[in-house]
Amino acid sequence: DIYKRLLLENREYLALNVYVALCYCKLDYYDVSLEILAVYLQAHPESALAINLKACNHFRLYNGKAAEAELKALQEHTSGNWMDNDLVRHNLVVFRSGENALQVLPPLMDVPAEARLNLVIYYLRMGEQQDAFNLIKDLEPTTPQEYILKAVVHASVGQLDQGGTQDHLKMAQQYFQLVGASASECDTIPGRQCMASCFFLLKQFEDVLIYLKSIKTYFYNDDDFNWNHGLAKASTGEYKEAEETLLLVQNEKYRADPCYLSWLARCYIANGKARLAWEVYLRMETSDESFNILQLLANDCYKMGAFFYAAKAFDVLERLDPSPEDWEG
Repeated sequence: DIYKRLLLENREYLALNVYVALCYCKLDYYDVSLEILAVYLQAHPESALAINLKACNHFRLYNGKAAEAELKALQEHTSGNWMDNDLVRHNLVVFRSGENALQVLPPLMDVPAEARLNLVIYYLRMGEQQDAFNLIKDLEPTTPQEYILKAVVHASVGQLDQGGTQDHLKMAQQYFQLVGASASECDTIPGRQCMASCFFLLKQFEDVLIYLKSIKTYFYNDDDFNWNHGLAKASTGEYKEAEETLLLVQNEKYRADPCYLSWLARCYIANGKARLAWEVYLRMETSDESFNILQLLANDCYKMGAFFYAAKAFDVLERLDPSPEDWEG
């Protein structure tokens, strides 16, 4: 509001447009930010800061490729190497989904401030949860994004330490609740995602669905959303919708995960498709995970009256690991 008032009183101070545009970008009003930024860029098309901000808006509105295309404008207005700019190199890592993160981000670390956070995100994507935790454990969060990232890291580490004290999961739940219940975030998409995550960790799946359903239209093709939405539906017995949602997941790594396969098999059985559940097991390599799914198949098929596939599953279980329970129930 201060910048807007100053700009209204001093239209000739064009640089104020950049500050106002930056504020709107931080508030997620990316279209408004671009409109205001255009005034400054018209007079100063060579400004690295303004071009970076425009690229960031395009990243939020579209994707990394669109953002990188905007950065190319620096080449036209820079006599030296446009990649010498730390901010440009940092943003390119983000726009390229973490490419060269380990080479670019560690030397920058806290300048810009987002460098540390983006390195944490990179570690999470690479499955290096402990490295992510070590990098963020001493950070005192001050923004919703920092609280959310700390929550995600604690949740990721906590899920790896299932036999531990559950402290990480408790911290994650508290951070998610802090953001999701705050007055400034409760009606935003990230805020509702946080509340869904909070209730997911508390295993209150009816409440999870309330929040996920309210933002479903924004995430139709999002694998992470469909994974969580499908599991929440299955956990509340909505197996038909759960099956449809889980089948929307396209990520091959997710589709091969034993947790995903177990829930999909359970949905198939509950929906009268025991043969498809059996085929899920047949496609798996012999392992502890396939043995667990075989036990799920045997018991769930029996409960649902799919006795042919229950018998097949119990027969394989008996040959793999003979047990009186397979005969006596």
